[in-house]
Amino acid sequence: MDKILRALAEPSRKQIIELLRSGPLSVGEISERLNMRQPQVSKHLKVLNDCGIVEIKPIANRRIYQLRSEPFREMAAWAQSFSKLWEARFDRMEAHLETIQANARLEDE
Repeated sequence: MDKILRALAEPSRKQIIELLRSGPLSVGEISERLNMRQPQVSKHLKVLNDCGIVEIKPIANRRIYQLRSEPFREMAAWAQSFSKLWEARFDRMEAHLETIQANARLEDE
């Protein structure tokens, strides 16, 4: 998980991920659409491939990159694991605010 988060922390890699959401692309297509030099794109794609975010499909003499769903499911499950914690905190905050409001009404009477 740490490798995935570190990879996605780089803005250019996030741009590549956003671009690949619409479908598979070659290095050249990514380079052109993001107005980046091809060696830079290749470097970022290597990092994304090494941590399992993208996969490469060779078609003739081209390498097509597409997103893999597994890392995103893993991140979603990880984020979901925090939901009970936050729900409990929000419930406590709501109860506290209700107490404050009730006290304020009592003082106004």
